[in-house]
Amino acid sequence: MQKRDLDKNTLYEGVKALIDCASNHIHLPQQKLYTLFSVAFQYMLFKSTKEPGFYIVRVEDSYLLDKLQKKSKDMSTRKFLQSLALPRRLKYGNSTFVLDFFNISTWAMTNDLPKEKIKGALVVKNASKKPIGMEFDEEDEAMKQMLASLPDDYYYSTLQEFVPNTVVIAFEEDFQNVESINFPFIKEEPREKVSSGVKIASNINLDDLE
Repeated sequence: MQKRDLDKNTLYEGVKALIDCASNHIHLPQQKLYTLFSVAFQYMLFKSTKEPGFYIVRVEDSYLLDKLQKKSKDMSTRKFLQSLALPRRLKYGNSTFVLDFFNISTWAMTNDLPKEKIKGALVVKNASKKPIGMEFDEEDEAMKQMLASLPDDYYYSTLQEFVPNTVVIAFEEDFQNVESINFPFIKEEPREKVSSGVKIASNINLDDLE
C-alpha cells in the first residue's frame, strides 16, 4: 500500500456515487487522474460481478498505462492492471476484461468480442494536453484519411454507440450524452501555480506531481 492511497471510505464513497448515477454514460472531468481511475475501475469490477460479460478498458497509450499501473490510488487496482497489461485479456469471476489503446491498430481483440455480451467500458485520456498518439507509418495514407473522417472523440464515441455502460475520464473535454460527476473529496487545483517567482506551465499534468 502506498501512503497516498485512497482510504476505504473515500473509495466506497466514489464507487457508490457512480452506482447511484441515473445515467448509463458518465464523464469524470476532474484533474486527479489516478484517483479517478481507481474509483472508476473499482466501479467496473463491481459491475462485472453483478452483470457478467466483457468489460473494455481503453487507455490513451502505453505510457499512460504504465503510469496507471504505478500510480493508481489503491493496491488492488494497480495489481489488476499489471496482470491485465501483458495478455490484454483477463478473466475476473464470470466476466472478462479486455485492454486496448486509442490507437485503432490495437482494437482487433476488442472488435472480435460479441457486442451483445459487452457490458461496460472504461476510457482514460491523459490529463495533459497533447495530440493523441497515433503512431502509424508515414506511408499509411489510408489510415490517416480514415482518422481524419472520424470525430475527435472517436476513441470514446465509437464505444458509446453500442456499450450499455461507459465511464470516460478526461480533463477539459466535452462529450455528448453523458452525465458529469465531480467528487467532493477531490480538491480542484489551479492550472497555473507560482512559487518563488517560478511559473509552472498550464499544460503540465499536475496529477503526475502527486
